Amino acid sequence: MDRLADSARLMLMSDLDDTMVDHQDPQNLSLLKLNSLWESEYRENSILVFSTGRPPIQYQKLRNRIPLLTPDITVLSVGTVILYGDKLVRDEEWIEFLNFNWDREVVLEETKKFLQLKYQPEMNQGPHKVSFYISKEEAEKVINPLLASLSKRGLDVKIIYSAGLTLEVIPKRAGKGEALDYILNKFNLIKKLPINTLVCGDSGNDTELFTVRGVYGVMWYRAEIQNSENFSIYLKSITKEFIFYLLFLKEFIFSLLFLKEFIFFPSYFEGIHFSLHQINK
Repeated sequence: MDRLADSARLMLMSDLDDTMVDHQDPQNLSLLKLNSLWESEYRENSILVFSTGRPPIQYQKLRNRIPLLTPDITVLSVGTVILYGDKLVRDEEWIEFLNFNWDREVVLEETKKFLQLKYQPEMNQGPHKVSFYISKEEAEKVINPLLASLSKRGLDVKIIYSAGLTLEVIPKRAGKGEALDYILNKFNLIKKLPINTLVCGDSGNDTELFTVRGVYGVMWYRAEIQNSENFSIYLKSITKEFIFYLLFLKEFIFSLLFLKEFIFFPSYFEGIHFSLHQINK
């Protein structure tokens, strides 16, 4: 967090799979363009943050085959792990913060009572994340009873369902949105709050990013997040902010090309590369 002497011109926090990384682009052309743009126009005075549901092992596997930049901050395992710099220094204060009313063993005990939940491989698990596979239809039957059972055991947790396949139990204090809020507060404490913050995502575990006040958001036109049952509620909680719906994944590069302008003059770009929706009070 000390790389920049002053507040960052921009802090960009982006999901990886199907957001920053287009798995339908085998040559990674869009990503390479983005990398070039970031290094030439933004790195000197801006902060790059990756925020992914991938655990550390899966994140490293992605890095081994995709030409990702090295971010200033890495948020992994659905906002339960925060790492800094190229040495991936773990935020120990965040770990302590997440321990409040969390007991992984109790989570394992209670989830075993729900036979619909299929425990994911150990490489996908974490100290503050218990992950399962389950269909959307079955998840709708499980989530509320599971929350109730964990609450009765004295835990404060949240359940995140994403991609129509994965269900994750994490501390209530965790999540991508909570991690972003924590990072912004840390910058604020050292009087380096970024001048602008832009978040990008497409799936259920990204929903929280759009609830953090004072940030701008980009999502894809067909993003899963738009179909979230609670997303309309989340939108109503955002005041004086803008959500950009991009028509195609590759258009992300255009959003960054015009980033400085659309942050300050968003209406100018309405109907050019993306549609702009202003959230009313």
